[in-house]
Amino acid sequence: MKYLEEFQNPELARGLLDDIRATVTRPWALMEVCGGQTHTIIRHAIDQLLPEEVELIHGPGCPVCVTPLEIIDKALEIASRPGVIFCSFGDMLRVPGTGRDLFRVRGEGGDVRVVYSPLDALRIARENPDREVVFFGIGFETTAPPNAMTVYQARKQGIRNFSMLVSHVRVPPAIEAIMTSPECRVQGFLAAGHVCSVMGTGEYPALAARHRVPIVVTGFEPLDILEGIRRTVGQLERGEHTVDNAYPRAVQPQGNPAARAMLEDVFEVTDRAWRGIGTIPLSGWRLSPRYRDHDAEYRFDVVDIATLEPAECRSGEVLQGLLKPNECEAFGNICTPRTPLGATMVSSEGACAAYYLYRRLGNPATPLEANPVG
Repeated sequence: MKYLEEFQNPELARGLLDDIRATVTRPWALMEVCGGQTHTIIRHAIDQLLPEEVELIHGPGCPVCVTPLEIIDKALEIASRPGVIFCSFGDMLRVPGTGRDLFRVRGEGGDVRVVYSPLDALRIARENPDREVVFFGIGFETTAPPNAMTVYQARKQGIRNFSMLVSHVRVPPAIEAIMTSPECRVQGFLAAGHVCSVMGTGEYPALAARHRVPIVVTGFEPLDILEGIRRTVGQLERGEHTVDNAYPRAVQPQGNPAARAMLEDVFEVTDRAWRGIGTIPLSGWRLSPRYRDHDAEYRFDVVDIATLEPAECRSGEVLQGLLKPNECEAFGNICTPRTPLGATMVSSEGACAAYYLYRRLGNPATPLEANPVG
């Protein structure tokens, strides 16, 4: 409870808010690129506590949400095949593909299992040598190292019936894509601390300089978010655009060298499609040729998958920061966590899910002040 008490202290929060109010002199639009930060912001009403000049825009920071429909449909195809044990984290089972999801596949007889680590899937492969075991590997730089280690272990141990369906994405190219969009309104970024704890901050200075935007590495508790906003607004008011690490308790400039070495060995950088956004050059990873035998896309030859997004779903605009979830006509109406149209309503880190949980009935209270430990 120590960190919860320290980083959700309402008195300290009021001090940070006072600093922000005293500093800001004009409107600024900031984007967080992390679903965990989005949920903290909405849960604690941080966006409502800020002065009206500071707008928070929710970016494509939910790994489940940006997994492209094509990959979801490939997962559904593989999971439906006889002799396959398809393993996934639980938050992927209800993400809608074209016409169904992994829960539906399991209900139709597919062997779809929820695991809590990719190593669980490797153990299942070891215990079932007569079955093909596939792990659904998604996420940002944070989840990529353990997935890479699992593939490395499969090759080292000679577990040939294990493969991975990979859909890993990288944050810096997404920031580049956002800033080069003609509709971009973002003037500063709160960078995800857990991503930087793995990769370090080396890719961000060039982005900050090229697009003249401050990038502040930020944690996930309310005071982390407020401190990140305070530093970002301060830079904007001073006309600065540098990279600032406001999360030094977890982030070092070089990141995690061992994790980065594993990523470089197992994966290679590739273009990657983002759901609702499109293909962003060099924004993802795929298994390198050395580990191609463990690539589920090659092993199961899932190609020519026809995809179809629901016409009513505007999650792509939400992911690009062009639309707040409650501005979508389907929000809370035909699109709910029980009947989701898009992944942003399904995932525990999705912006639509955050708004549905904390905002659909209105939010006159300020939870950060009313209940400092949530």
